[in-house]
Amino acid sequence: MADSEAVGFEHMGLDPRLLQAVTDLGWSRPTLIQEKAIPLALEGKDLLARARTGSGKTAAYAIPMLQLLLHRKATGPVVEQAVRGLVLVPTKELARQAQCMIQQLATYCARDVRVANVSAVEDSASQRAVLMEKPDVIVGTPSRILSHLQQDSLKLRDSLELLVMDEADLLFSFGFEEELKSLLCHLPRIYQAFLMSATFNEDVQALKELVLHNPVTLKLQESQLPGPDQLQQFQVVCETEEDKFLLLYTLLKLSLIRGKSLLFVNTLERSYRLRLFLEQFSIPTCVLNGELPLRSRASDPEAGVARGIDFHHVSAVLNFDLPPTPEAYIHRAGRTARANNPGVVLTFVLPTEQSHLGKIEELLSGENRGPILLPYQFQMEEIEGFRYRCRDAMRSVTKQAIREARLKEIKEELLHSEKLKTYFEDNPRDLQLLRHDLPLHPAVVKPHLGHVPDYLVPPALRGLVRPHKKRKKLSSSCRKAKRVKSQNPLHSFKHKGKKFRPAAKSS
Repeated sequence: MADSEAVGFEHMGLDPRLLQAVTDLGWSRPTLIQEKAIPLALEGKDLLARARTGSGKTAAYAIPMLQLLLHRKATGPVVEQAVRGLVLVPTKELARQAQCMIQQLATYCARDVRVANVSAVEDSASQRAVLMEKPDVIVGTPSRILSHLQQDSLKLRDSLELLVMDEADLLFSFGFEEELKSLLCHLPRIYQAFLMSATFNEDVQALKELVLHNPVTLKLQESQLPGPDQLQQFQVVCETEEDKFLLLYTLLKLSLIRGKSLLFVNTLERSYRLRLFLEQFSIPTCVLNGELPLRSRASDPEAGVARGIDFHHVSAVLNFDLPPTPEAYIHRAGRTARANNPGVVLTFVLPTEQSHLGKIEELLSGENRGPILLPYQFQMEEIEGFRYRCRDAMRSVTKQAIREARLKEIKEELLHSEKLKTYFEDNPRDLQLLRHDLPLHPAVVKPHLGHVPDYLVPPALRGLVRPHKKRKKLSSSCRKAKRVKSQNPLHSFKHKGKKFRPAAKSS
């Protein structure tokens, strides 16, 4: 098929029920990845496909999977019901998204093709009941799929025909390497496989060797991130480490960055340092600590942080530390501007890191040699008045404070651990000792730092920002209703605020 030929869904030989579902979704034409991948998949080819988040990768594997299952049931010999399709994803949130998309595409053939999601740990009992009915397609994380295989509530060795690894470049990096290798031992020797990925890194190459047989590689010549009309990307040159802290404090405290933000650093120690620093200014923050189980990092078990990051409505991504690789930049930036939502990425860079930043920009630009990471115009001299506050806060964030902050989280995890529940029931004295241990004091918070005097606001921003806007007083009944409805977005990660619009910048 020549690259210049445009192939619509109606010319792919799809089941009429799939075509109707595609029409209902409002897809007039396939995306580039769908146009290239679906015909090859229908020919029975193994696929290794790279396409950015939001490019239609899910439908690119879901449509041929459903088509092949429907064709087999309509034309092949009658066989017993069995699991014939398996979709592996790195997070529960991605599992729900994949399940939802497959079910939408199967709207008009739901009786013929059933889809089940087994990614939630807390639903193990109900999942076993669902698996007894042998749905046609199973979606889940490697750990949950392996658990069901080991418990014999799921059997794939004699039935699996199609294996999909979505976001394949994240599966190893999220800690699933050993589980994946064990899982593959439960699969048949021959099956068709699709690896869908945003980047081609070493982990993807390793997976390719493990699961693919003579694959067709689709490395589409398209941007790996949304265009500038949806995603704005800036570089912020900071002369010193102190300047990075100063600028971050100013951007957040003056509300130049609005909405939910994800701040990325390169070490665990840095994440706690940054959190304690921002707490000095009454800026609510939490740490996503990969060393601790889910409960310690977010109270909502559906947040998708157990093995990865896929939050709702992220307005901005801030690379406080420069990403270690270009691929890491793409995955960080991909947390915002999802679906049709706008987003912004700010990358702080020191003068000594400019060459590394160039490698990131080179990967992003591809054939387009124009600049991708635009300079963020901000006059540091206009915020010099905040520097003494920044230094005051940084002095409070000592190594001892960081150590105690980490110990406090570990203590909380021990107190709420389901695995230790039985132990504490048998040893109540240990539980009491843990509860009544000396309180930890991570850092001394100075209340005056939470207030920003008007005279410190740069002249160009006065009237545009309100760092200490007063809230309207509510009646007692309204306050009670608001307490019931409100949730801390740092706990639920489902906050739906106003869509992000970059605030005016000082120049």
